[in-house]
Amino acid sequence: MADFKHLDALLKEFAANGLPGCGCAVAKDGKVLYEGYHGMADIEWQRPIAQDTVYRLYSMTKVVICTAAMMLYERGQYLLSDPIYEYIPEYRERSVVHHSPNGGVAIRDAKTPALIRHAFTMAVGLPYGFGDTPTTGAMRQINAELEAKHGKGMYSIVDEAKAIARVPAAFEAGEHFLYGYGHDIVAALIQVISGKSVWDFLREEIFGPLGMDSTGYRYFGDIRQRMATLYRRDASGGAAAPGTAAASAPAAAVATADRRDHLHEANAKLESGGAGLFSTVGDYLKFTQMLANGGMHGGRQIIGRKTIDLMRQNHLSEQQLKDFGGVYLAGYGYGLGVRTMMDLAAGGSNTSVGEFGWTGALGTWASIDPSEGASVVYMHQTSPNMEEYYHLRTRAAAYGGLK
Repeated sequence: MADFKHLDALLKEFAANGLPGCGCAVAKDGKVLYEGYHGMADIEWQRPIAQDTVYRLYSMTKVVICTAAMMLYERGQYLLSDPIYEYIPEYRERSVVHHSPNGGVAIRDAKTPALIRHAFTMAVGLPYGFGDTPTTGAMRQINAELEAKHGKGMYSIVDEAKAIARVPAAFEAGEHFLYGYGHDIVAALIQVISGKSVWDFLREEIFGPLGMDSTGYRYFGDIRQRMATLYRRDASGGAAAPGTAAASAPAAAVATADRRDHLHEANAKLESGGAGLFSTVGDYLKFTQMLANGGMHGGRQIIGRKTIDLMRQNHLSEQQLKDFGGVYLAGYGYGLGVRTMMDLAAGGSNTSVGEFGWTGALGTWASIDPSEGASVVYMHQTSPNMEEYYHLRTRAAAYGGLK
């Protein structure tokens, strides 16, 4: 029998020491072994975190999108080596930022075509629009133009991806790993190749078959009322990790609106590949269990086992792995839209080689371990999310409970 008393105690500690609330579940071989919900989804209204609490997934959307795209891959609809321009012609004529030794910056024609594999592996040289570089500035400018022409979120992911093709990339395709817009291009490819909206494809091929009835892009039913409130830690020590000297008192948390919530409204059109979905712990657990168990759910093959193995294979070069690293991702490489465990010792991880998953900006996290048939889903909604503190401890306690 599995024993998750230490995991449950850890989650209770999280909620008692500054985290408004969190939910977590562990499953193996299609059976839920643990579910725990602690703290508040909304402090002011004293609404507790519960089984039906809905969370903004942010970048955990990426795992769903890349799984959906790989379903099209295994149907022979494209190859990873195909240039993106074969499906989105705007990517045929690309430019790249060139930095000269004397510090000069120039925009030049790209020498290397961006391939579909580069979009999956964040190697297209297109970040998100944060920071101050020629590429990020151009990203912001394109988004401003789209919003001025259509309205916030009132354009499709294909419209956006076509416009972003004009942005000068930070480097030649494939040279580096740079977290950013790649999976939004993958989402646009889903729509172009399948002939369906991203939402329709996800609903018909993944969410419907898995019974994920609280997952989507737009509010429906009582989703709005069940959404966890986003909290920001204040500057007086609220961002300190529980158990550290700086966190001797419970961290203050201030409710705030999320900058992307307008995209959940019924009239929005953008179906992002990098963020945008919402879900519950239980819904996302169904998705991770399908991946942990060879793509099977309820006797139905959702995606092929060998296709999942391809997704969780490291696809980064030695240079790209240097770009990818850091304490939080220690031991991991990167596959087709997912981190993948390569070195247990380097990661200080009690999972397995080939364990994979990803994280969301507001505190969501998922781990999928096919060698065990096991998966873990953890969710909270705070900024900063303090992922290194919360997620790595949850990982240790969750896998420590498996027998």
